[in-house]
Amino acid sequence: MLTARSRRSALVAVAVAGLIGSVAAPVAAQAADAKHKIANLQLLAINDFHGNLEPPAGSSGNINEIDPATGKVVATPAGGIEYLATALRQARIPADDSITVAAGDIVGASPLTSALFHDEPTIEAMDKLGLDVTAVGNHEFDEGAKELLRLQNGGCHPVDGCYEDGRKFKGANFNYLAANVTDEKSGKPVLAPYWVTKSQGVKVGFIGATLEGTPNIVTAEGVKGLKFGDEVETINKYAAELKKQGVNSIVALIHEGGLAASSTYNYDCGASGQGISGPIVDIAKQLDPAIGAIVTGHTHNAYACTIPDPQGVPRSVTSAASFGRLYTEIDLQLDKTTGTIVRPSVKAENHVVRRTLAKAPDMTALIAHYSALAAPIANRPLGYIPADVNGRGSSALEKPLGDVIADAQLAGLAPADKGGAQVAFMNPGGIRSDLVYKASAAEGDGVVTYGEAFTVQPFTNMMQVKTLTGAQLIQLLQQQVSGLNEVSPKILQSSRGLTYTLDLRKAGAARIVLDSVKLNGAPVDPAASYRVAANEFLAGGGDGFPAFAAGTDKLVGASDLDLFAAYLGANSSAAAPLAIPAQDRITVIGPDVDLD
Repeated sequence: MLTARSRRSALVAVAVAGLIGSVAAPVAAQAADAKHKIANLQLLAINDFHGNLEPPAGSSGNINEIDPATGKVVATPAGGIEYLATALRQARIPADDSITVAAGDIVGASPLTSALFHDEPTIEAMDKLGLDVTAVGNHEFDEGAKELLRLQNGGCHPVDGCYEDGRKFKGANFNYLAANVTDEKSGKPVLAPYWVTKSQGVKVGFIGATLEGTPNIVTAEGVKGLKFGDEVETINKYAAELKKQGVNSIVALIHEGGLAASSTYNYDCGASGQGISGPIVDIAKQLDPAIGAIVTGHTHNAYACTIPDPQGVPRSVTSAASFGRLYTEIDLQLDKTTGTIVRPSVKAENHVVRRTLAKAPDMTALIAHYSALAAPIANRPLGYIPADVNGRGSSALEKPLGDVIADAQLAGLAPADKGGAQVAFMNPGGIRSDLVYKASAAEGDGVVTYGEAFTVQPFTNMMQVKTLTGAQLIQLLQQQVSGLNEVSPKILQSSRGLTYTLDLRKAGAARIVLDSVKLNGAPVDPAASYRVAANEFLAGGGDGFPAFAAGTDKLVGASDLDLFAAYLGANSSAAAPLAIPAQDRITVIGPDVDLD
């Protein structure tokens, strides 16, 4: 069991099983009576920070916004812990009371400055930032539950130890919540399901949960021995438990999200949820009306919307994009007589973390400290590029950097003694950044350093080569747009030689035009065998691709990052930078949309 650890006074933080499962009668959302005393509370929320201590590079570091002067969409550079700290500290100044919360993926898939030290720098930064409580996200399980518990409770890494003599990692002073994550054997939560504090005499409870589908998007080793429960059922169970304890002001922190109808952060998505789609819509419509606000994440979208609760009353649902580029300010009133959130009072707005703000000196010092420790590894040059090569920041289904990564995997695993790969695939979610032409430090423009390559592929998954039949290879392509991926398709990045047509006017598996699927110009033969390369996550069926798991004759190769580094070194020089592929492998028919 975990004890509550926070800069604020905590009343309850439990991790027990078998709590009350029934949902108490819903509390009608209404304005407070004029005779009731009101307390003002500010919530400041972030999500999907992913260890981005330094400002995210390239287009991944931009926020789209509508310029009020011209009405046009502009891309504004945003993010970086130095600016985020200043923004939050300034926002707190006028508040009667302020609580800082997050909706998961604070760590994981992080750039080298944090990842090299198993994200201890980000935990330290979040403590300095004043984070009080966060839900776990899927990436909190990248290194397994034991490592997550270490980040909460402290102690040196079991393999790499402590990174500096005389210094022991203290663990997070904020509270990680995982209401719907239980131990398979005991049935008990692996972390506290909720956290309760007081604001001006009113008890306020926070319930944290991650998406039920976490096992589909994390390596099997990372979620070994864990069970992930239904978000609605779990949150409603603990809302009932909190109400029985006299906690009537409740906020849900959920690492699951939606898709806004516009890519601009300040888009008005309407008062009835019509401007947002995705899993969070159905979840929000079923959560106990006693929950006064819902803070979400996972999709990296920006929105501050309202979605009707089970009684049809609008309720605030928010997300602050990712990488610390935005924060959400949620202002609400607490009825000191009933202890409830006055629902009509809830006002939510996203704010850009502009890099024109003053840098927070303590965060500048933290970055400098860890950057110096990482420098011998991070600054090593690997190759050269002639321009930006967009990956995470690309809205195309076939991403330039995705082509490069898949080509690197094919080149490294095509030799017979390395697996004999004929085609390679990269999952789009594994591409975490862009390769940016402009120098990030003193390496020079166009130079790709190890640190920059690591930021693109931070998981360092081991590669695998498997034999698939042609029929299974076609199934693999169809699974991009069907099964678990039908609602939110995941378009794999494929190596040179594989071509096909994707018809977005159709539905499900029919979106793959069968007679268009070719390898090196020849139609894929359903009865033939093909050697297919992918990282261990994909090869194990991750991201909703069971066709990979059905492959045979597995051969384990080098890590994806090692292959990427080797490819850059072998195929680029200062005089002849890397040739960027033409993005002609997937022919798209239909709407010009990003399905990833």
